[in-house]
Amino acid sequence: MLKKVIALIACLFSFAFAESISDANLVKNLKVDRNLTPLAKSCVECHAKETPGIVADWKNSRHAHVGVSCTDCHSHPADSPMAMKQAHPKDSNNHVSALVSPKTCEKCHANEVKEFNESGHARGGIQVYAKKGMLDLMYHFEGRGHPDLQISPDSTGCMQCHGSVIKMDADNRPTKETWPNYGIGNLYPDGGIGGCKACHSGHKFAVSEARKPAACASCHLGPDHPDIEIYNNSMHGHIFNSEGSTWNFDSAPDTWAVPDYRAPTCATCHMSGVGELQTTHNVSRRLKWNLWAPHSNLRTGGNDTAVSEYQKTGKLNVGTPLAGHVDGPDAARKEMMMVCRECHSSLHSENFFAMADKHVMLYNDYHKDAKAMLDDLKSKKLLKEDPWADEFQRIYYHLWHHEGRRMRQGAMMNGPDYAHWHGVFELKDDIRKLKDIYDKRLKSGTIE
Repeated sequence: MLKKVIALIACLFSFAFAESISDANLVKNLKVDRNLTPLAKSCVECHAKETPGIVADWKNSRHAHVGVSCTDCHSHPADSPMAMKQAHPKDSNNHVSALVSPKTCEKCHANEVKEFNESGHARGGIQVYAKKGMLDLMYHFEGRGHPDLQISPDSTGCMQCHGSVIKMDADNRPTKETWPNYGIGNLYPDGGIGGCKACHSGHKFAVSEARKPAACASCHLGPDHPDIEIYNNSMHGHIFNSEGSTWNFDSAPDTWAVPDYRAPTCATCHMSGVGELQTTHNVSRRLKWNLWAPHSNLRTGGNDTAVSEYQKTGKLNVGTPLAGHVDGPDAARKEMMMVCRECHSSLHSENFFAMADKHVMLYNDYHKDAKAMLDDLKSKKLLKEDPWADEFQRIYYHLWHHEGRRMRQGAMMNGPDYAHWHGVFELKDDIRKLKDIYDKRLKSGTIE
């Protein structure tokens, strides 16, 4: 509430004294020209008939209210790698693209794009296509190496969340194999990387939508990262599901705070300007641990480098798996606890995270033993070449990729059923199964 009052006072102060400032460059230009060009008007009029849902969303968007039109986002020079070869409309010199890259978004939202590029979200697509194991899984094992059908596991599954390397056909339209998708880490023909509409769906692009758990739930769910299920299992989710429909999700950035809501959503903890914190689109910044990897390490990598490396070299890369706060994991935890302290005492937050950290370390202890057995079997050539036909390798994969993630993420986000029954309870079974297979192979010297 205090931040809202301060923001209002600052705004009034700026209006009162703007005329007295001699350097006009110091005054933010608040003038908005809402007049659409004739071309932009023709787009709206035509698409109101052809795609009325899109125009309806745009009419209710912030973009429409400030005069951002179809042409501002979709029009490109004829020689742009984004532009379709045929002019649109046909009797014009205007070239368009169905795609909107972050390169376009950053013309107005430069800071948001910069922060996004420094986050783990940005490497969503790059890292998938840089990993041979992922390519083998999608195209060879799941897609069966089929000459025509092997792309479908990626097109209908992975890229819809991770993003894809969007390719263009002979008319410079996106190919069916790579678009449409709502991936967070799309690689666009103009070099832009990201997927703003993954959270702010088109053509409304509402901040209120991105603040609700549903924005994250479309990807953060399922057996390998059941974050929305964990949230619903938590007291935070309980409160949101009971009364979230009455909360205010429309406050300006850095002013959205208690009492706009009574419990945090995903965005509150990971992104929002709560208390003295500033809003950020770097979702890695407040994370202490890497909870998705086979072994959890502290996030000591600073800003993610996937985007900067790709834009510098043009090469796909895995980025920075330990990306986090530039000042290290303790600074990340400090910022996360600043969110907690808006509602909880220091004792409450410190005790909670102390035990959550122990659960992560317990997972690491399980994984250490599992990895030692895996490495020993590999050194003795007692693993099958096809990992998905090998019971030991399948169980090991599930131990870290499914049960292990549930155990760790459940602990950190207060989802007790996932920390326990869907997590450590199943790891307890996994490690025993692995030990049984390990002992049999060592004793027999063969793969069963």
